[in-house]
Amino acid sequence: MSGPQKQSTSFVLFGALGDLSLRKIFPAWFYLERGGLLDDSLRILGVAREDITTEQFQEKIIDALNLFVSSEFIDVDVYKRLVARIDYCHFDLTDPPSYQKIKGALEGWDSATSYYLAIPPKLFETVCDNLYETGLVNEQSRIVVEKPIGYNLESSNEINDKILKHFSESQIYRIDHYLGKETVQNLIALRFANSLFSSQWNSKSIEYIEITAAESVGIEDRWGYFDGVGQMRDMVQSHLLQLLCLITMEPPNQLDEQSIRYEKTQVLRALKLLSEGDISKTLIRAQYGDGEIGGTPKSGYLNEEGANAQSETETFVCFRAEIANWRWSGTPIYLRTGKRMTDKVTKIVIHFKSDDHFIFDQDQKGSTTNSLIMKLHPTEGIYLQVHTKRHGVSEGMRLRSDPMSLDFAKTHKLLNIPSGYQRLLLDVLKGNQSLFLCREEIELAWRWCDDAIEAWNKSSQQLHTYPSGSYGPEITKTFIEQYGHHWHED
Repeated sequence: MSGPQKQSTSFVLFGALGDLSLRKIFPAWFYLERGGLLDDSLRILGVAREDITTEQFQEKIIDALNLFVSSEFIDVDVYKRLVARIDYCHFDLTDPPSYQKIKGALEGWDSATSYYLAIPPKLFETVCDNLYETGLVNEQSRIVVEKPIGYNLESSNEINDKILKHFSESQIYRIDHYLGKETVQNLIALRFANSLFSSQWNSKSIEYIEITAAESVGIEDRWGYFDGVGQMRDMVQSHLLQLLCLITMEPPNQLDEQSIRYEKTQVLRALKLLSEGDISKTLIRAQYGDGEIGGTPKSGYLNEEGANAQSETETFVCFRAEIANWRWSGTPIYLRTGKRMTDKVTKIVIHFKSDDHFIFDQDQKGSTTNSLIMKLHPTEGIYLQVHTKRHGVSEGMRLRSDPMSLDFAKTHKLLNIPSGYQRLLLDVLKGNQSLFLCREEIELAWRWCDDAIEAWNKSSQQLHTYPSGSYGPEITKTFIEQYGHHWHED
């Protein structure tokens, strides 16, 4: 099949009453509707097992919007316009004859249909097979699949093979919502539209890089799922390695999906594997214990409801990565991600090297490196840490550090910073794959993670613990300090 080019105005959402749909996807549709960014002919069909009417489904959508849309944006007229686009179809996805219901519901709709699978991966093949057998797949169809795509490289290949039976690579949209965030997009603009940074973006000028994706929530009601996955598979394989790729990739020839994807795969190919012999110096795994966040007591991972007290699944991962190419040789990249940490924070910090010739008091030398801080959450913005003289006659030439700030919400007076899902949903409709993962990226990321997990399992390294509401286990501080570096909050 050839890749889809036509604008899609028919959208089918499987798992329409699931947590992802209610928390993320429908609020994204609301903001797009509010911004006047949706084609007048767009129709949305929700598919789920619950036996309710379209009107009842629309009421559930409005209830979800009242919960997950900021109160200052709630608009009854926007609600009415959005739900007028929405229909509902209920049936068991494992029942082949029931797919005739979708066929009937889509009669008269545009044939360039986008299918979004907000369902467990084990159902991907069933849904794709039945859509095809029912005659609902054509050259203009596209299919959107959420992470995790597999549990390891082998299972990932199995899932991709099943989808590729009926959809070509140009029709498959593997979503990672981090890639749709405004600040992530600004990484490309910052790096390649500013010679100030592009000329310094290499190991000659950058001392080290840190990437943090911290969550304040725990496992919630996902213990059964998460314990079989862990933080390495849940966050590192997708979100963190994607951020690493965008930070370190070479300039693409142009801003299209093939060029960007190619450069990201080159980073993953150059990413050094973590070896069993060096695992103590390159990887830390930990579980959160009892603690408190914001004064509220929080249970440890092994004390969560339904927990297995013998579990050794990690809820926190910290590791030191190196990229073996001309640009980044010798520049370490520290990545960490964990649950039940102090705050929900996602940030990237670029630490530049200091000048060899230092003319100020020598006791200040260690604290005068410049840092570029890119925040993705809770606020989105870019901050450059620079050094100036302290004010006052008595201060002499003592230095101080201040951020040059670009807060997107304040600087551009934005009422709403788009979520990753808003941009990605629009790109699906437009047939733009540049912010979606190709199969090779998935495979290379899984290969790296599989090797890291195997190296850990063969080693004798202990699983550390950390109290809920902390920055992770104390050892992460000495872990980075052994290389003469420190975390940004330290």
